[in-house]
Order: sequence, then structure tokens, then C-alpha cells
Amino acid sequence: MTKETAIKIFEETQVRTVWDAEQEKWYISIVDVIEILTGTDRPRKYWSDLKAKLKKEGSELSEKIGQLKMQSSDGKFYLTDVADTEQLFRLIQSIPSPKAEPFKLWLAQVAAERLDEMQDPELSIDRALEQYVKLGYSESWINQRLKSIEIRKELTDEWKKRGLNEGVQFATLTDIITKAWSDKTTKEYKVLKGLKKENLRDNMTNTELILNMLAEASAKDISAAVEPKSYEESKQVAKQGGNVAKVARLELEAKTGKKVVTSLNAKENLKALPENEKNPKTKK
Repeated sequence: MTKETAIKIFEETQVRTVWDAEQEKWYISIVDVIEILTGTDRPRKYWSDLKAKLKKEGSELSEKIGQLKMQSSDGKFYLTDVADTEQLFRLIQSIPSPKAEPFKLWLAQVAAERLDEMQDPELSIDRALEQYVKLGYSESWINQRLKSIEIRKELTDEWKKRGLNEGVQFATLTDIITKAWSDKTTKEYKVLKGLKKENLRDNMTNTELILNMLAEASAKDISAAVEPKSYEESKQVAKQGGNVAKVARLELEAKTGKKVVTSLNAKENLKALPENEKNPKTKK
């Protein structure tokens, strides 16, 4: 099964999703949906109770739920209960919520947009722009973020070319790169910024994004040059790529007297922006 992970935004809240190219279906994290619809801080407990209730009522829905690996708040990938859009529509009927109807409309839109993007890949870039604008990011930050997505894709394509596996191996290599340039693991970096499920890159400043891009681009270029033959060799390459960006970080900090890696997250960063930089019109 060819899978592509993605984060979708519903009313400024992130929803973890996986696209199955063979079945042409979105699979969506059930606990993320439950958290949105109910507002509970214990969505896993709610889902466990709901599954038991559905089974008692004779519903076969819970038995047909599958699992896929999705990234958790600690940056690692764990098996997570997922449902396709048809299953979610049925599941939502069992969850009393004023957000049920708006969420159904959003879900239908997400499914339709994916089919459009398969015909015209440029649409996915345009929609990413729209999502970041809605969240209030500045135009300069959005441009950096989109570039970082491109560079990340080039790196993961290189890892796939070397026979590495998505999930734990990708997460470990990413952690090595992050630790090398920032002196923090992905988890430590997220703790510093006060993040849980939120995407780390979506909460980086422009400078942090640039250095992270340099680290990942360097790791990709070094890997292409030395052609590592094993996972262990790729770990060394990842560290070397991260170290390239670390040198740049240390030199910049020496020149400015300011730390590059900060606790500033997206909400605080957006509050600090001048009004004329919020919700700008992005250039196409």
C-alpha cells in the first residue's frame, strides 16, 4: 500500500491523516476527530468507551476499524485507530456534538480536494498556502515553510532510494539531524516550545526553519554523494548533515548574541507580528 501522511486543519485544529494511493482513500485518526467533536482532554478513553458501547449495541463498525502508524506528540510513530471517510460519517452519528455537521462538510471537502489534486498537483501547494494564511502566518514565513516541505520531500525520497523504511527509521534519522544542528532531540525541541500534537516545523521561526532546511538539504546531498549502504551508515550521514547547520547556527549566535533555538511557538510568534503582516495576501 502506497501511503502518504498529511496534517489537515479543521477550525485551526490539526487532524492526522494518511492517504492510501491504491484505494484512493483518506484514513483519519479517530482520536483526533473525537477530540475536536467533544472537546475532551481524554479522547482515547472516550473512544474506548464508545467502541464498547457500539459493540454492545451490535454495531460492526468498531470491528472494521483499522490501524496505521501515525506520528505522536513525542515525534515517534505509533499504531493508531483510523477510519475512512465513509466510516467516519457513520461514527460521527454516535457522537453528540454541535460541530458534527460542520465537520461532515469539512470531511467531504477534504475528500473532494484530494481527487482534484491528483489531476492538478499544483492545487495542493495552493491549498497549503490557504491553510497557513487562515492560521495567520506571515507571507515570508509561509514561503520558507513551503520551501522546507520541498526539501523534506527530497530528503525522504533519498532515504527511500537507500532502502530505508518510513516510520521508525525516518523518525530516528530526523531526530539525529535535529539533535545535531539544534542540540535538542525532536521531543526536547517540542517541550521547549510547549507543543504536544502540533507540528514542530509549523512552530519554528524563520531562522529556525532556514537552519533546519540547511540541515536536511545537507543530509540529502551528502547521502547522494557517499551512497550509504546501510541504516547505520545513513545515521552517520544524518549527523553530518545536521552538523553543517550547527556550524551556521553557532556562527550566527556568536555574531548576534542571541539564541536561535527558542521557546517561541506559532501562537506567540503571531501575536508578536505587526498587524500588517498578519493574514497577508500571498503571491502565487
